[in-house]
Amino acid sequence: MSNRRVRLALCFSIFLLAFGVRVLSWHDTRLEVGKVQTVVVADYQRVAQLLREGGLRSFFSSSSPLADLNNLGHPPGYSILIAAIHSVFGSSDTAVQFVQIAGDALAAVMIFLIVVELLPLSAGVIAGLLAALAPQFTWNSVLLLPDSISVLPILVAIYLIARATKNPRLLAFIIVGALIGISCWLRANAMLLTFFVALAVPLLISPTNFSLASCKANDKLKFVGQRSRFALTVVFGTLLIILPLTIRNALVFHRFIPLSLGAGQTFLEGIADYDHEGRFGIPQTDMGIMKQEAEIYGRPDYYGTLFKPDGVERERARLSRGFAVIRSHPFWFAGVMAKRASSMVRLERARLISLMPPVSHRLDTVSRLQPVGFKVPSELLASGVLAPNAKGFPDPWEGLALIGNREKYGEQFSSGSLSVERNNDYVFLVPFKLEHGRIRISVVNAAGKIYSSQVVETLESTAPEDQPRNLVALPFVASNDERVRLSFASEASNAAQPFAKIGEIKLFELGPARWLWTRYPRFVIHGAQKIFLTAVILPLAIIGLVVLIFQKQSRALVVLSIVPVYFFTVQSIVHTEYRYVLAVDYFLFALVGVTVTFGLRFIVRKLIRVRSQYHPRKRDKETSLSRLK
Repeated sequence: MSNRRVRLALCFSIFLLAFGVRVLSWHDTRLEVGKVQTVVVADYQRVAQLLREGGLRSFFSSSSPLADLNNLGHPPGYSILIAAIHSVFGSSDTAVQFVQIAGDALAAVMIFLIVVELLPLSAGVIAGLLAALAPQFTWNSVLLLPDSISVLPILVAIYLIARATKNPRLLAFIIVGALIGISCWLRANAMLLTFFVALAVPLLISPTNFSLASCKANDKLKFVGQRSRFALTVVFGTLLIILPLTIRNALVFHRFIPLSLGAGQTFLEGIADYDHEGRFGIPQTDMGIMKQEAEIYGRPDYYGTLFKPDGVERERARLSRGFAVIRSHPFWFAGVMAKRASSMVRLERARLISLMPPVSHRLDTVSRLQPVGFKVPSELLASGVLAPNAKGFPDPWEGLALIGNREKYGEQFSSGSLSVERNNDYVFLVPFKLEHGRIRISVVNAAGKIYSSQVVETLESTAPEDQPRNLVALPFVASNDERVRLSFASEASNAAQPFAKIGEIKLFELGPARWLWTRYPRFVIHGAQKIFLTAVILPLAIIGLVVLIFQKQSRALVVLSIVPVYFFTVQSIVHTEYRYVLAVDYFLFALVGVTVTFGLRFIVRKLIRVRSQYHPRKRDKETSLSRLK
């Protein structure tokens, strides 16, 4: 089989593995993803609906509903993608998720191709397999957010850079820049990445890359000019994609807005995250910033929205305020950037593929069922167990009132147990009102295994008595005939003592579980995903980096460092979350592939040496044969 066919077969295999793992993740979480970043998701979907209703013309109209500064909290690319998918497949979140799943699976293929272009095939295979299995990627690929899909254009751009610098062509570098621009339409984080790629281009192009037609070997001045030309072409390609959005913003809003608003807000919140003593008086949340601005400027209408009215002016004021903090405390902020950069090489504690398939029955059928078990508030207190220093007492209106202890984490109350039967779908319904703090409610068996879990927290800027009464649903599949209970635990509670009220708990049997055959691949994938810990991946990545340095693999070092160095230096300036820097993990996995390949080759050499020492005749024979050859 030719080398090209081997690569194609490996690409196909990595894609299928990555796609399958992400489908299992979707199967596990499809009922839960809507609860993640609900406000942000609603913003994207609202803009997508406006685009579908008004069409492309409304996007460029200053009188359409889209001409609202509150729609500029994010670039419009993801909303446009949602609108396009909904136009083809209907208003289905599942269709959006499967497009993202396919894109994320392609990203695993791309890191394989990038590494293979620079290093041995085995290193690329390891990197591709790690990207296919990583729970950090599988979890983010099913969220209704642009974080995972925005990485794919960046990886394709890096792959083209790795290839284009071997045989430079202007068109290839324009495409590289355009791909970075496409990523910016989805998320603004990569806006300055084009300059880092442009700086890397001269380092990657050597005189041997040029044909005589394009550059004479001895013409040093022309060679330098050609390298600069290719670098500028990358920037031009990015501007080619971003400028239409900048022009549109100027026409609709009459302001210079390159992509979107929000940099000032995240800039300030990032400073506040590390200002533990509150020296700068900067709020840590959006609501806090809006409230403070309403008070400072004497504008009550500023409270409730971040960007309207006067969104551009408020953003510029936020940026000015943040830069003033940096000018007055440069060493402190340098430390903040270092801490953020170091956090980017830590793997997110993401949800692993479940060992058991999730509930397959619809939860809206519960209203037609009778409960198979229940606990009224008076029974809860009698049959349950309170944690030390936690308190529980009957509440005449809400049921059981629970006051937790002062522990940041830990179980506060455990209900009495109820019986379940093997391989059946169940759901607990828990009327729950939280007035202070943050509580995790879990379904737990006698051995401590968690079947289902959900975090409930209070609404910001809502009085305790006005907090909503939620009906928390906890679906699960029973793996054995056993008894299960509900656990109420503190989850990094922001109150000294969480306070909640619990109503009558009901357990419903939904029917026989389906997709039980997936337990077997789930068992293998779940076991493999357990290695995705910072303590495992980061040391291997550091070793891989050292190996490349000592082997003087300068081209591989430059290509694999562009994206991480960009995020370490630019993204570390503003507020950072794991989902913002997913692209960095791909290159960590590439370095792990280098380490594993180097380690395997080292072991093979040692085994061959040991074998030759214990079999001298065979060694002499092999030596003679090699001389004859």
